[in-house]
Amino acid sequence: MNIPRQVVSFLGSRGKKLATAESCTAGEIASLLASVPGSGTCLDVGFIAYSPTGKAGFLGVRQKTMDEHGLTSEAVAREMAEGALRQEGCCADIAVSNTGVADGAPAGGPAPGTQCFAWSFRTDDGELTTFCETRQFAGGRNEVRHAAAIHALSRIEHYFNLLPVRGRRARMHARAGET
Repeated sequence: MNIPRQVVSFLGSRGKKLATAESCTAGEIASLLASVPGSGTCLDVGFIAYSPTGKAGFLGVRQKTMDEHGLTSEAVAREMAEGALRQEGCCADIAVSNTGVADGAPAGGPAPGTQCFAWSFRTDDGELTTFCETRQFAGGRNEVRHAAAIHALSRIEHYFNLLPVRGRRARMHARAGET
């Protein structure tokens, strides 16, 4: 199963564009998607925000969120994904974000391989609906990063299908010129 190819097909068939907001994966989510021919129709923009200042300055993650929840948290992942969709010039309908630790973290920090994700969808009324989850992956640093990137892509269609059916139909009909 070629997940990046499936995502390009899924997004293309619905006329959707994707933005990525990546920390631990450092651009691998966007890179996997870009490796598929035709991905230019559905990949809008990718942000790599590895540092706390990058997360705050480019994606609007609040310092309070980072302080209260830690950098490896669903709260930070949520603000990253939503922040990507709010950027001027971002034409994406969907954003996926990732933040985590690929290998050892400071004492008391998250376990190695802990990855937090968010998938944010722009609804017809311009509001954002966001889903988050945390997973732990085994392996070396780059194995964890790759597994996280594949997982981020693999859940796009799943969470899209959890959006209210009425809203999905309205978007599809509007694109087709139906009333």
